[in-house]
Formats: sequence, C-alpha cells, structure tokens
Amino acid sequence: MASFFRRVPVSPSAQDILHRLLAAEPQPTAVAPKDCRGIYGLVDHLGALRYIGSTSSAEETFHKRIHQRHRTGSETGSHYFSRMYNTGRMWRLRNDPATKPDGDIAKKLRNAFIAEYCKAVCVPLPDEIDIAGLEQEVIALAPRDVIAWNRRGMDAYEEPVDLVDRVIGHLGFRAAELAAIDRQKARFLGTAFVPATISSAQKVSVPPFPAGPFRFMALDVETANNDRGSICQIGVACVRPDSSIETWVTYVDPQTSRWMFTSIHGITNTMISGAPTFEQVLPVLEGALSGITVYQHSGFDRSAIRAACAAAGHPEPKWEWRDSVTVARQAWPELKGNGGHGLASLKNHLGLSFDHHDAGEDARAAAEVVLHAEGARMAIVPETENVEVADDIYATASEKSIGVETTPAKESPASRVAEGSVLGYVTLTQGNINNNHFYLRDVLSAFPEDCIGGSNAAAAAARTVNVDWGGHSPAFTDIDGSKKLFRKRGWVSEFFKRNGACVGDQVKIEIMGSYGYRVSIVKS
Repeated sequence: MASFFRRVPVSPSAQDILHRLLAAEPQPTAVAPKDCRGIYGLVDHLGALRYIGSTSSAEETFHKRIHQRHRTGSETGSHYFSRMYNTGRMWRLRNDPATKPDGDIAKKLRNAFIAEYCKAVCVPLPDEIDIAGLEQEVIALAPRDVIAWNRRGMDAYEEPVDLVDRVIGHLGFRAAELAAIDRQKARFLGTAFVPATISSAQKVSVPPFPAGPFRFMALDVETANNDRGSICQIGVACVRPDSSIETWVTYVDPQTSRWMFTSIHGITNTMISGAPTFEQVLPVLEGALSGITVYQHSGFDRSAIRAACAAAGHPEPKWEWRDSVTVARQAWPELKGNGGHGLASLKNHLGLSFDHHDAGEDARAAAEVVLHAEGARMAIVPETENVEVADDIYATASEKSIGVETTPAKESPASRVAEGSVLGYVTLTQGNINNNHFYLRDVLSAFPEDCIGGSNAAAAAARTVNVDWGGHSPAFTDIDGSKKLFRKRGWVSEFFKRNGACVGDQVKIEIMGSYGYRVSIVKS
C-alpha cells in the first residue's frame, strides 16, 4: 500500500505523474487513501490500467471517488467501474421500479466483484495544485489502452463468469438470489428467462447401454459447478470377462446457469442443449449397474450421484461401490509422496493414454488402473458392501477438478495434488512486469509448508522448490510467505522477456512432481 501514499514533488510534471501511475502496484479500491487528493487510475479485473481521473473537487478524496463512487455509483454516469461491469448477472437498469428488487441484488454482486477483482493506483498531490488541469495533460500523454474507458471509449465487458461465480460463493447467495441474478442476465441479453427444464413432450435421447456380461465397471462424472449434484457428464467403463473395455458416456443437463468448471472440462451450456436430465438418465444406470461392482477414483463420484439423486427426490442406488484409489495405493505404495495416486500421476506411472476431465476417458482410466493392479498380482482388498462413507472424506468438486485424490486430513494440501495438475493462473499487472515477480496468493496453500518461509532471507524456508520456467536451467527457490511470491526471482525477468509477457497475460502454474513445478505464459 506504500505506492498509494508516496507523494510527488510540489511541482510535478504530467510525464512524471503518468510514469508513477504506470509503475505503481495496483491496490484494492477499499484501501484508497481517505485523507488526500490527486490523480488516480482504475485497473480492470485483468490487471490493466484503463482509466485516468482526478479528485478535482476539494470535497472528494481518493477513497470517496474510487471506492464509493466509481464502484457503487450510477451505471450510466461517469462512475466507470459500475459502468464497465454492468453486464450479465451484474446488470441493472437504473431507476426501473419493475426490476428494482432483482437489480439491487445484481448491484450487490457487482459491488462485491469490483471490490475483490478490480484495483486502483493513486498519485497524491498538494491541494494548491491545479489538479484538473494536470489531469488533462496526463490524459493527453497516456497510451490509448491506458485511457480506454475515458469518455466512454470502450463498451462494458462480457461477464467474467468464473470470477463472478466465485464472488457468488463468497456472498453465499441462496436460491432466491441466484434466480434474481439469472433473471437480470436474461434481461441484459434481451431474452425471456426460462428455467432450464425439459418437458415431457421434448424428445431426449439417452444412449443405449452396452450389453453384458461384465466383470466390473468404473464410473466418473463431471459437474458444472461446485454443487455436487450439478452433473453435466457421466461416463461408465464396462469391463468384460476378457478384460476388454467398452465405454458408455452421455452429457447430462444439470439445469443450471452456473458454469464454473467449463475451463477444466470444456463442457458448456450450449453443449448440453437437448441432453437428458439426471432424472432421465438414472433409470438406465440403475438397470445396468445393479449387482455389479462399480469403481470410482476417489469418493467424489459417488457423492455426486448421491447429491443428484437427492435433488431429484430419488434414493441413492444401492450399487457395490469400490475405490480405485485404494487399489492403486495397495499396488504401488512407492507413489505415496512421489506424485501420489491421482489419475494424472498414474497416467505417467502406468503409461496410460486418456484425456483427463472427460467422464468417459476418466472412467476408462480408472478401470485400467484396476486391470493393471490385477496384472501386477497385487491384492485388491474388498470394501464392505454399500459402506456409508462420511461426506467429510470426499474430495470437493474443485479438488477433483485438479486431480486431487482423497487423503487423510493430516496430509497437507500439497501432498494431495496430482502430478501434471494445474494449480492455478496468476494474472500479470504492470507492477508485476516492472518488478519481475508474480504473486502466488491464490495457490499458496497448494505448496508444501516446509518450502514457505518468512519475509527475509534470514527466515528462508527449510526446503526449496524446483521451478521449470523454460530456461537453460530451472530455478531453485523457497517462497516468501509474507509477500507470497518466489523469493529468488532473478530468472523472472528472462521468463517474462522470453515469453513476451504483457499486462493481462496469465502465468500458468503446474505441479511436476515432489517439490517440482512448471510455469508458462498464457497470452490474453
């Protein structure tokens, strides 16, 4: 926050102020100074500086202008955060009494989104300076992209769906509030809101299930969001007596507008158009899986079936569930702490070929894990028929989405992440590029605790991580737990330069093994 409060010389030039705006580390709108005025910049959710303004009125401070007016003000005035994010489920038609209740909820969502994902930079100035005149000089010097919002020079953004879903989760919206913002999105798009239901008159096609006999099956699901009942794809791998595998897969309409995991599995609302609902698929599964051992890879899949059944008012099928993670642990104990027993790790260890996060492919992979274990002549310990497992040992939807296997609670989060998994994405700001670093805030908990140290070299962690950044040799560094970034960052400048990193690009972080990571640039 120091960049907010560092004052400039008494007689600053427009060029100096522009340089300071571009070099400053963006800060959340909520911490904008309450006791000074000057020239400021608004930073969008991608980390790009998009607007330059000033507190020209003697009655306004940075905090009042940025956090209170730009963030919460009118969508049709000069309050640019409100205007640029008046979109999708955050859309509101000002002063419309017919939609005011829904609009108020949409605005609450928008205000929270801006506070969490948008930022600002400030250059404090003495009150006696002609701030308004200096502002116009700065704007005249600024690159076009830096003042893209000025004078309404840019249309509102498309809704950043994944980020908005996260904010909704933080706010704890319930069914009535979710319905309200869905109605607002429909109004924004100019369509009538119709819940995603399928009438009995509509024809839906559930793929025919393969004919047996089968020795066992493996089942996998994908979900639209972190509601375990929001199943959007089901895959079943059917293993015949000769160990050949036939895969059955279907899309499922989860009847939701909340698609949080599309970036993981690639399934969209458009793709499931015309697909059967879970209630229509369930009779096919009940008939096919009854009396057959059904493997899942971790406990997530059974918990999703259970949740979807509950939502449909149907009892959970009494299938003979077993866990291929248990099988893998018994067959290959050497993988514990060395990549783990998630599908991504087993893919490398066993030489499997499949596309992760496709229900049919993952189901087939789970079946192949069991077959490999049988081939290795390792004992498969039967589990108690229809054992009721406590929900708190199931992997969450987000854990499953990155290949995390179910592990005892005492193990650290890092030990549960499968090799080859994407830990997350870090959006680059101008401050990151200027200072040769990128923050690990959103993924810090995925790193082993013994590689996270204090705020200076004297408090360095006991272990270092190995970072493959595409150079001639990897970087070896611990993590500064205070600043939440890699401590040794001499390589970051070359990493940015080699990849042509720009503001708004993302750093993709993947785990490559025990204390091994890989970073790469994803262009915006």
